[in-house]
Amino acid sequence: MPTLVLIRHGQSAWNLDNRFTGWWDVDLTDKGVAEALAAGQLMAARGLDFDQCFTSLQTRAIKTLNIALESMGRLWLPVEKDWRLNERHYGGLTGLNKAETATRHGNEQVKIWRRSFDIAPPPMEAGSAFDLARDRRYAGIAIPNTESLKDTIARVLPYWESRIAPELRAGKRVVISAHGNSLRALVKHLSGISDEEITNLEIPTGQPIVYDLTADLKPRDRYYLSER
Repeated sequence: MPTLVLIRHGQSAWNLDNRFTGWWDVDLTDKGVAEALAAGQLMAARGLDFDQCFTSLQTRAIKTLNIALESMGRLWLPVEKDWRLNERHYGGLTGLNKAETATRHGNEQVKIWRRSFDIAPPPMEAGSAFDLARDRRYAGIAIPNTESLKDTIARVLPYWESRIAPELRAGKRVVISAHGNSLRALVKHLSGISDEEITNLEIPTGQPIVYDLTADLKPRDRYYLSER
């Protein structure tokens, strides 16, 4: 039966600073590196192996995957990187400290921006210090200027259906290293979580989530590897 493992990247520099990150490219902290290493060691110890790997175009997710694979002796595995697995775009909130933003706009407004299903933060202004229009990795891509979770799902699921699901149906063992919101999109889809309930799902950094799937990709079980 197909096996799918999801890993949110290890702690990033802006996770540590409590800043809205989104599409901005930040590196792992020392703790994030340790989390990625521990994830790989745990997967190896539990006998997990993979045939195909997927990740985003963002350094923190790519490094998490590479560190985990190296610890498993699997750096040679094929890896596909795609922007559709990127984190949700936080628009004009990008780079702001979350606590300071709550003081300025109120806790309730920030909660709406962070946790509502279909309300996006204010859009990023053109020419912002965090504008990625000149970033070569996104050449030819219509970069969003903000996204809700609903918007994120709308780009993640077509990629799932076109690239990831066929690998699983072919019997391949798949690992995806991505981000809190792109992974929430996949968990919502696979586990049939409602729009309301998904807003309360928090995915911790560096903790492999294992899906045991049927041949038609229906989940038989979902669990954190560290809890089994």
